[in-house]
Amino acid sequence: MTITSTERAPALSTPSAIKRGTFVISLTPFDANGEIDEPAFRAHLARLREAGIGVYVGGSGSGEGYTMTRDETERLLRIAVDELKGKVPVRAMGVEPRTAKQMIEFLALAKDCGVDAAQVYSLDVGHDVAPTPQEAERYLSDVLEAADLPVAISTHFSVGYKQPIDLLARLVDRYPNIVGINCTHPDLHYLSTLIDQVADRVQVMVGGPMQGLTVLALGGHGYLSSEGNIAPKLCVSVIDRFEAKDIDGMMDAFGRLIRLFGAALSGGGTRVTKSALNRLGLAGGTSRLPRLIIEDERLDKLLAVIEQLDIPRIEGWPGS
Repeated sequence: MTITSTERAPALSTPSAIKRGTFVISLTPFDANGEIDEPAFRAHLARLREAGIGVYVGGSGSGEGYTMTRDETERLLRIAVDELKGKVPVRAMGVEPRTAKQMIEFLALAKDCGVDAAQVYSLDVGHDVAPTPQEAERYLSDVLEAADLPVAISTHFSVGYKQPIDLLARLVDRYPNIVGINCTHPDLHYLSTLIDQVADRVQVMVGGPMQGLTVLALGGHGYLSSEGNIAPKLCVSVIDRFEAKDIDGMMDAFGRLIRLFGAALSGGGTRVTKSALNRLGLAGGTSRLPRLIIEDERLDKLLAVIEQLDIPRIEGWPGS
């Protein structure tokens, strides 16, 4: 049966007035003593800025946010604001909290540092597995009542549950400072329902590039990735070519991005990404214990894939 345009959900039938885009979850370079390497971090941010990609800072994965003290997180955010504010979107990501108080304190810090927005992670209740719907609503309501800056709510599989879509829709109605929802789940029905409910009012993005084209096809707005730490211009080009209706160019860029994603993930994620950047003469730094960077054959495989995908030329690296 052919579906007419009048039968489609609004998110599919009309272009969204909300800007599409992509964000990188920035890595945090550390030096040999395990301290934040500020010159390397500034150099890394400068490369992201030049690519025109949005940046999340201090995340629990790529950013190694769980290893940092409050003072270190503040330093990281202030450096990012200094390098990026007014040039590309700069947001604080943070880590999954155990209480609303922890999330509220992080948002207050992010506001004081001057970021454009901050992410509100789902509550991690530890061995209780998942909060009840009432507990989830109380947590998010307490956090949003206290939030004094634009926020993007995260619903992420890492905490073991999905935020109820009806709850997210009610919160979007209630709190005008919600500017986005970051959805990281393999469940495409959940994603499509979320988009149909809220994408006309807030930016809906997926975590990771795997659903990068799917979210656009459903009427969402883009994706977050760690691969932007290596290839930010490639990440941006997927969205740019979609906007330009350059289907061949978009598919080519996305195919390269997914191959890069697979190579980095199988090689060790941020651990091997940092090593690859260092080997390429870019700012990667080292990791903070207990993480150890990877410099064995997995690094060689990632570097080979980077070369095969022609990423040095795409990114405009010296000597490419």
